Amino acid sequence: MAERSRIAIVTGAGTGVGRAICEGLLKGGYSVVMAGRRREALEDAAREIGGDEKSVLIVPTDVTDPASVAALFAATKQAFGRLDLLVNNAGIGSPAVPLEEIPFEQWQTVVATNITGTFLCTQEAFRIMKDQNPRGGRIINNGSVSAYAPRPLSAPYTATKHAVLGLTKSTSLDGRAYDIACGQIDIGNAATDMTARMTEGVLQPNGTVAPEPRIDPKHVADAVVYMAGLPLDANVLTMTVMATKMPFVGRG
Repeated sequence: MAERSRIAIVTGAGTGVGRAICEGLLKGGYSVVMAGRRREALEDAAREIGGDEKSVLIVPTDVTDPASVAALFAATKQAFGRLDLLVNNAGIGSPAVPLEEIPFEQWQTVVATNITGTFLCTQEAFRIMKDQNPRGGRIINNGSVSAYAPRPLSAPYTATKHAVLGLTKSTSLDGRAYDIACGQIDIGNAATDMTARMTEGVLQPNGTVAPEPRIDPKHVADAVVYMAGLPLDANVLTMTVMATKMPFVGRG
């Protein structure tokens, strides 16, 4: 295994795409701070990907809580002394219901996790990266193809993923002064528990229900590792990784 000299935080690390990204970074020689709401899920994931006490730090975190986010970054700095990479992966969807029937509490929950959580983690990463030596680092946000085109009945998720794209661009611009690069990976149908229903059929814009193909999350992880491995004077601003035959191009 490669020598571990780079430190990464991955949110939403216990399952799905987050777990796959942690595994890819671990194999790429990173020390990985695995953040998520459930300690048990994080511990299971760390064990499955081959992490140990020297390579993995588990920090249960609620990204919607500023104090919890601050504690995550403080624990990272205390353990490793610096931060080279933040992967803002934590995110949730919402039930497919008509826009006018979306409960306010559901809207707030999706906004708090998908955009406010990403913002809070980005703030803390800036505070470390701008002051460390060597200065700088990289932030990679988990966007979605829904940052560009919505699915039917997905207003909270789609709105927040469009917002993540705006935050990615602002972070990329504001990070220039501190050698902080920021990019976004937009994922189309990774094969996780969240997308399991797609194999049975999901609502299409024309009102039909159709199954959709999915891809192994490892392909997403490989893309993140590539983005992370670039020197800080180069950046992938956006990258879309998707199932070739998913109905995204031409959606609507």
